[in-house]
Amino acid sequence: MSISLLSNTLVSTLSRWLLPAIWTTGNVQQRTLMLGVVFAIVSNVLFGVLYAYSSFLAPLSGTQVFIWRMLAMWAVLIGYLLISGRLNLHIDKLRALRSVKQWAWLLLPTPIFLSQLWLFMWAPVNGQGVQTAMGYFLFPLMMVVFGCVLFGEKLSRLQWLAVAFAAVGVGSEIIRTQSVSWATLWVCGTYPLYYILRRLQGIDAITGMLVDLTLFAPFALGYLYLVAPSNLMMVAGSGFFIIMLAGLGILSVLAMKTNIDASQMLPVNVYGMMSYLEPALLFILAITVLGNPFESAMIYSYGLIWVGIIFLIAHGVRQLRRARRNTRAIINAQIA
Repeated sequence: MSISLLSNTLVSTLSRWLLPAIWTTGNVQQRTLMLGVVFAIVSNVLFGVLYAYSSFLAPLSGTQVFIWRMLAMWAVLIGYLLISGRLNLHIDKLRALRSVKQWAWLLLPTPIFLSQLWLFMWAPVNGQGVQTAMGYFLFPLMMVVFGCVLFGEKLSRLQWLAVAFAAVGVGSEIIRTQSVSWATLWVCGTYPLYYILRRLQGIDAITGMLVDLTLFAPFALGYLYLVAPSNLMMVAGSGFFIIMLAGLGILSVLAMKTNIDASQMLPVNVYGMMSYLEPALLFILAITVLGNPFESAMIYSYGLIWVGIIFLIAHGVRQLRRARRNTRAIINAQIA
């Protein structure tokens, strides 16, 4: 089964199970919104799994896991495009770019993408898991700011409350520690730019990943052959590592595809608020599975963040009830 078929089947099944009435009778806008929500949930869960993945690949370091992840993602993506016959479609999109300016605009987000995926694999096994999770807590706030400033999107009262409590929680943690980790700043300061740029470019998830991974593949191979040849031999001679890295590539492509698709299907502020699910999972995994340190003083700041998430959940419940009322109204109108 191809990656696309697996992804679409999973999302379609979840959507029909969770929202059967809306899926069958709602308008196109409602279905797109709900599908975007499901994509966001699936991607966040997959990213949580990937966050702990590197801990099962010892003795590979975080950087080595990142290198192998990029190659595995590239191989899975190319294989999927060849099997599905869609490789030429994406190549044609790239061929349509004629000027140096167009290519420069396309490649601008690539270093951000690569650096974020490196940090994602490196941080959990180097004691920066909690700090990176804090960066992902800040990420939705930055997305909300971009949505309001660049796209003129409006927030409901519950969303404003969610943002306010999360901001106070993050601010209190910064005051408590008297510093901000570079990992935190890098996540919240650059990752929103990647999604905003891809959104402005109108580049779909697959084409964007194809460009990013293809550009990095020669550097990854060069690292393995020239810098870490013993690592290459160890992985090549182990069935366990081969299977685990193949799974890493498949999960990574699914996670990135559903995540970027969600970012393009949802309003920026809705997508940003949905992103709170990922750092919550990362934080829990960092202090449980990965054993990163957690101080009792963090309870206050993270408690405020969770209060904000509760407001977000309340907003989602309200939106769901409103959508259901609209669906009933449509059904009643059709019957009448």
